Amino acid sequence: MRVALFITCLADQFYAEAGVAAVRLLRALGVEVDFPEGQTCCGQPAFNAGYWDEARPLARRTLEVFREAEYVVLPSGSCASMVRNHYPELLPGDKEALALSERTYELSQFLVRVLGVEKLGEGLRGRKVAYHHGCHALRELGVKEEPLLLLKNAGAELLPWEAAEECCGFGGLFSVKLPEVSLAMAERKGETLPEAEVLTSTDAGCLLHLSGVLARKGKGLRVAPLATLLWEAYAG
Repeated sequence: MRVALFITCLADQFYAEAGVAAVRLLRALGVEVDFPEGQTCCGQPAFNAGYWDEARPLARRTLEVFREAEYVVLPSGSCASMVRNHYPELLPGDKEALALSERTYELSQFLVRVLGVEKLGEGLRGRKVAYHHGCHALRELGVKEEPLLLLKNAGAELLPWEAAEECCGFGGLFSVKLPEVSLAMAERKGETLPEAEVLTSTDAGCLLHLSGVLARKGKGLRVAPLATLLWEAYAG
């Protein structure tokens, strides 16, 4: 089985370890992993802002770069949703866009639904973990149980969190256009956060947003991408 890794802009710039972890994990599970160097932004910021004409060249570039990929895997629910759910909408009638959408997966989604992996190891035994359900992964991709299953089966103690499924307020351009509302939403997440050792999520944008609020509040817990924790689960 061959997978092409789509790293995403925020992961590339802020959480490179998520990409490294995804590659290590997939290879350890017997998957051949390629990293097409010609990849760029998936076009989501322009798409969400309503600039669809500007987003289309980026989508077509992505189609070209990943044309030969058997599967495309991303350590991101947000960008995975863009390709999987919105490329067919952005490029209506484009059979290649539809085909790419059908073989694109967020990492935990791919592990559970395609590889059939539900246990990676026990490298997270005893760790107290808070999981934030990013909006795109939860509401657009339907990825909810997959990350929780993998974390639990690796021995993590998943702490109850009343705001786990609430939006963190990042929302890409939303946080730029309505910063006061965005910050209030993030502070609500921070105020209700249980006494965890680590906070994780599928999306770099959510983690960046929440880590800033937590740092200002003096909460020193670790903030790490889901891909990083899944590799730690396997590697021990």
